[in-house]
Amino acid sequence: MSPVPRRGFLYGMAAAALPAPLAERGPAAPPPFHGHHQPAVLTPPARCTAFLALDVTADDRAELTDLLRTLTRRARLLTAGRAPEPTGITAPPPDSGLLGPDPAVRTPVRLTLSVGSSLFDHRFGLAARAPRRLRPMPVFPDDDLDAAWCHGDLGLQLCADSPDIVLHALRDLTRHTRGGMQIRWRLDGFTAPPRPSGAPRNLFGFKDGTGNPEVRDARLMDRLVWAGPHSGEPAWADGGSYLVVRLIRMRVEFWDRVPLAEQERIIGRRRDTGAPLDGDRENDPPRYAQDPKGEVVALDSHIRLADPRTPAGQARRLLRRSYSYDRGVDGAGELDMGMLFCCYQQDPERQFTAVQQRLAGEPLTDYITPFGGGWFFTLPGVRDEADFFGRGLVSRA
Repeated sequence: MSPVPRRGFLYGMAAAALPAPLAERGPAAPPPFHGHHQPAVLTPPARCTAFLALDVTADDRAELTDLLRTLTRRARLLTAGRAPEPTGITAPPPDSGLLGPDPAVRTPVRLTLSVGSSLFDHRFGLAARAPRRLRPMPVFPDDDLDAAWCHGDLGLQLCADSPDIVLHALRDLTRHTRGGMQIRWRLDGFTAPPRPSGAPRNLFGFKDGTGNPEVRDARLMDRLVWAGPHSGEPAWADGGSYLVVRLIRMRVEFWDRVPLAEQERIIGRRRDTGAPLDGDRENDPPRYAQDPKGEVVALDSHIRLADPRTPAGQARRLLRRSYSYDRGVDGAGELDMGMLFCCYQQDPERQFTAVQQRLAGEPLTDYITPFGGGWFFTLPGVRDEADFFGRGLVSRA
């Protein structure tokens, strides 16, 4: 799974239970495609995902507009689980055939489309319309970034409950957009079912996702996730959100040689239950006020640094969507595994950057290495059949 040449972290074990454990959910109807926001932002992580950073190869704004219209048309079909129209006997088949011939059993994919800061360079005349806080992902003190795995004009995430559905959608989109965009890098991820309950476990064996903000609280989402004029953004950005993507190598073989008590001290939680070290259950809030010297939950533990549970910290909360990845082995014969970390927020400086700065130099950095990713702005939703992704951005005033 190597990056394609350009043409022409673990934050958050501190902070979050999924709205419903994955193992307890049966097949669900897809969320409506049309709306003020892209619906996949608020849905829990699926079993499988692919995140693609893309370079736009369109020559001008008109071709970029055509690209966004095409992406919207294909997304309507794919997210509804509908089969494409027949193309005739002599034409190539209308899709890859991965999902079989029966349209009644097709499972929809979930999709989000975002833009990166490089889309607002000189090519399309969009510089004056850039989201206010969008910029290239900065380098943090513990990063070891590989330029081939960073940034992108567009960020596209596909999510589904089996890998063939993700691959079917990926092939459909690349087939119909070949002249307008090209993959810069791609990373596939997965989530595990809860074992035995609660949030899924990451590749360190700890529950990951305890304490996410409640997505059903619309006012909370307006304060933490959604951007727009109320947060100082351009009018066209109303209903969008900033997306931070971090590709994090986890040194699992090194970690597996660390005593369990030390692992739990580093994280600040018990591995078996996910409870904080001063609690009994996964969702028990840590009682830091009763432990000012960090005798139970260490002051430099991951959960305490990431979220000290202060009033000021409430404004820094993120909506986290984490996946694991497995790329086999590296050139040294070591397991190449880690995390595809995604989080949504209203302001990446106030939220992600502030948290990341608190985590600088934490003990966990001996076992993780962020190597790629990017900052993106997830576009507002598609309002109706006449609308398309980014219409307000590319339409001429």
